[in-house]
Amino acid sequence: MSPDPSSTTSEIIERDRRHFIHPYQVFDTYLVDDVLPIERGAGAQLVDTEGRRYIDAVGGMWCTNIGLGRDEMADAIAAQVRELAYANPFTDMTNVPAGLLCEKLAALAPGDLNHVFLSTGGSTAVDAAYRMIQFYQYAKGTPEKRHVISRVDAYHGTTYASVSIGGKPGDRVPGFNYVDDTIHHLSSPNFYRYGDGRTEQEFADDLVAEFRAKIDELGADHIAAFFAEPIMGSGGVIMPPADYLRRMWQLCRDNDIVYVSDEVVTGFGRLGEWFASESVFGIQPDIITSAKGLTSGYLPLGATIVSDRIYDTIAEPGHDRYLAVGYTYSGHPVSCAAALKNIEIIEREGLLEHVRQIGPYFQQQLRTLADLPMVGEVRGSQLMACVVFVEDKATKRNYPESLDVGKLVANACEPRGLIVRPMVHLNVMSPPLVIDRDDVDHIVATLREAIIEVRASLEAS
Repeated sequence: MSPDPSSTTSEIIERDRRHFIHPYQVFDTYLVDDVLPIERGAGAQLVDTEGRRYIDAVGGMWCTNIGLGRDEMADAIAAQVRELAYANPFTDMTNVPAGLLCEKLAALAPGDLNHVFLSTGGSTAVDAAYRMIQFYQYAKGTPEKRHVISRVDAYHGTTYASVSIGGKPGDRVPGFNYVDDTIHHLSSPNFYRYGDGRTEQEFADDLVAEFRAKIDELGADHIAAFFAEPIMGSGGVIMPPADYLRRMWQLCRDNDIVYVSDEVVTGFGRLGEWFASESVFGIQPDIITSAKGLTSGYLPLGATIVSDRIYDTIAEPGHDRYLAVGYTYSGHPVSCAAALKNIEIIEREGLLEHVRQIGPYFQQQLRTLADLPMVGEVRGSQLMACVVFVEDKATKRNYPESLDVGKLVANACEPRGLIVRPMVHLNVMSPPLVIDRDDVDHIVATLREAIIEVRASLEAS
C-alpha cells in the first residue's frame, strides 16, 4: 500500500518531479516525460499505481535475482530489526549476521579470497578496493605502484574513485572532475563495434598487446591494479573476446599487478555461478567486488572480498597500521541478515542450476530478433543480454545519438507490459533468476513488436 493511499498517479508524478533528484537524471526530458510510478512487485513482475502489470526484464538494476515480494525475506528482515537493528561496525565491535555473512562469502568465493570488507553497494565496494590496494602497496614497500588500469566502456560505480576507474563515455560528462593522472583506460573489448575486420582471436591479441605496451610505458613497478568486469554490464553487456581475460590476468600475475574482478553484476547467479571469475572465465582474482544480487536488492549492501596475500600484508603485526576506510553502515546487521536469507533461497531453490537451464533458452530466443533490419547484434550470456540497434546493418552505422533509439524501443515496450533498459543505441536486459520459459517468450515477442513499430515510425518520418 502506498504511504499516502489517497494520492492519485498524477499527484505522485508531480511530487516526484518537484522533489526527487534521480540517479542520472536527464533534466530537459525529465521536465517533459512522466516517470513510471511503481507501487508493488512480485517475482519478475511489477505493478504501477494504475494497476498495470509489467515483466521487469531489467531485474530492477541487475539486482532482483530471487524476485520481488518474498515473504521469507520480509520475515528475516523484520526479525533482525527486532533482534538488533544496528550495531557499530568499527574496530573492536561486530554483530552476528555480519560475521556469518563474511564466513559464507569466503566459502563461496574462489581460491584464497577469505577476507571481506562490507559496505553499502557496488560503488563503495569498488572504492574500498581502490583504497585498500593503495594501502597494500604501501604496506609491502612499493608505494610508487599507484597507477590503475581500466578500460573504455567499463562501469565501476559513481563515487569519485569508482567513476574515475570506469570508462563509459556517457559517465564522463562536462561539469564533473575525475582522477586522470593515475587512472588509465585501455581499449574497449567490444568486438562487434571495434573488431574492424579482424578475427576475434586477432582482436584479443591486439587488446593484450595494448596492455603489455601500457605496462612498458608506465613501468610495472608503477602499476598497482587492473580493474575488469568479467562481462561489461552497463557498458552494453560486452562479452570478452576469445581468451582475452585469462591472458590479461596472466599479465597481471607476471607483473605483480593486483587483479580486481568487479562482479557486482555477474555475481550471485546471473551467469549460473556464485561468481563468474574462476567458474566461467578461469581466472583467480586478488579481489572480487560484489553487491546487487548479494541481497537481490532487498536492502543495500556491498562486499569487497580480498585474498590472503593482500590481507596478510596489510595486517602484518608490528607496524601499528590500521585501515582508514569505513562506513556507518558497514556490516549493517539487517542488510547482512537479508543477504544470508537471499543466499539460502538461491541454494535451496537451485537457482544457479535454473539459470544454467533457462539462460541458454533466453539467449537463443533473443537471437531470433537478429532477422529484424535495425537489430545489428544480440549478445550476452545466461541472464545478461543486450540488443544493439543500428540504422544500417551492413556498415553498423548507428542512428543519430539525439534520436535515442533505445529509449524509443523501451517506450514502445512499456504499454505492452515489458520493461527493458534503454542505453542510447541499446536495450539491456538482466531479468530475475526466477523467470520461466513463458516469461522469456513474452519478453522476446514483445520486443519484436516494439522494434517493428519503432522501425516503421522511423521510416515514415
